[in-house]
Amino acid sequence: MKRICIVLIVFGIWATGFTQPKIDSLEKALETARGDLKVKTLNEFFRAYHDTDPVKAIEYTRQALSLATEIDDKKGMAASYNNLGVAYRNQGALDKSLEYFLISLQIYTKLENKEGIAATKSNIGNIYSFKKDYGQAMKYFEDSHQQFVEMGDQQKMINSMNNLGNLHSDLQLFEQALKYYSEAYQLAEKRGEVFADPLNNIGNLYFKQGNYQRAVEYYQKALVLARKKNDNLVTLNVLSSMGEVYARAGQFKNAQAYLDSAMTLSGQMQAFLFEPTILKSMALNYSKQGKMKEAYETMLRYDLVKEKIYGEESSRKIAQMEIALDLQEKEREIEEVKTKAEINALELQKTRMIITITILGLAVVLGGFNLFYSKRRSITAVKRK
Repeated sequence: MKRICIVLIVFGIWATGFTQPKIDSLEKALETARGDLKVKTLNEFFRAYHDTDPVKAIEYTRQALSLATEIDDKKGMAASYNNLGVAYRNQGALDKSLEYFLISLQIYTKLENKEGIAATKSNIGNIYSFKKDYGQAMKYFEDSHQQFVEMGDQQKMINSMNNLGNLHSDLQLFEQALKYYSEAYQLAEKRGEVFADPLNNIGNLYFKQGNYQRAVEYYQKALVLARKKNDNLVTLNVLSSMGEVYARAGQFKNAQAYLDSAMTLSGQMQAFLFEPTILKSMALNYSKQGKMKEAYETMLRYDLVKEKIYGEESSRKIAQMEIALDLQEKEREIEEVKTKAEINALELQKTRMIITITILGLAVVLGGFNLFYSKRRSITAVKRK
C-alpha cells in the first residue's frame, strides 16, 4: 500500500488537472513568450502533462532548465530542477530525484525564496519517507509545514498536513495521523477545493486496523474525487489500495481487476514507484487462491523492482548527496561569518578614520585659535610700548 502527496512548485502553484483548452492556451502563449516568461510557460507545460504524459512533461521542463541556465534565470532553474525531481521520484529513481531536489533547494535558499524552500523541503521529506528514514522525513516535513503556516499559505498547508499524516501513520501513531488527515480535508473543503488524498489515507488507516469495510468506503470516495479532478496519480494510488483490500478480504476477482488497472496506469504514467506495492498485492492474491506458481513468479518480479528502487546503492548515493549539501551549507555559513567580519572591520576602520579626522580637525581649530591668540597678544604688547 503506497501513499504519496506530490508537491509541485511552479511559480508557487500546486499541481492540478489541466484541460485541453488550457494546454491550447499555453501553446499560444509559448509562441510569443521570451526570456523568463518562456521558462515559466515551459514549466507550466510540465504541470499540464505531468499526470497524463510524463515523458512529454520531462521534455518540457528540460527545455525550461536549458533556457533558464542560458539566461541565468535562477528562479526558473530552481523550479525546473524541482520538477525533474518530481518526475524521477514517480519513476522510482529516488537517488536521482533527491539530487534534483537538493540542487533546487540550494538555489531557492540563495534566492531566499521561502515558498520554494518550503515546497522543496516537503519533496525531500517524501524521499526520506519512501526510504523509511523517518527521522529525516519528520525534520523536513515539520520545517516545511512551519514555513507554510508562517506564510499563511492555506493551500500548501493542506498538503503539508497530509504529508505529516502519512508519516505518523508509518510510525503507527494512528490517532495523530487521523487528526492531520481530517484537518487537511476540512481545510480543503472550506476552501472549496477537491482533494482526494486525505480520504485515501484515512482509508489506509482503517485498512491497517483491519476494518476493510470502512477502508473501502473511503477509497471509493477518494476515487470519485480523484477522477473528477483528473488526478491520475491519486487514482493510481487508490486503485492499488483497493486491490490489496479485496485480496485480503478474499474477493479475488475484484482484487485482480483493480491491481491490473493499477499496473496498466503505472506503466502509462511511468510511475514505477508504485510497482513493488502492486506486485506484492498481486502475489498475495495469487497465493490466497492457491496459485503458488504465479505467486512465486510475481514475488521474483517484486524483489527485482524493489531492489532497483530501494537498494543499498541508492541509499548510499542519497547519504553522499546529503553530506555534500551539509558541507555546502557550512561553507555558506562560514562565508556569511567572513562577510560579517569584513563589514565589521570596515565599520571599525571607518569609525577610526572619523575619530582621527575629528581629532585632527580639533587640533587644527585649536592650533588656529592659539595662533590667533598669540598674534593678538603680540599686537597688544606693541601698542603698550
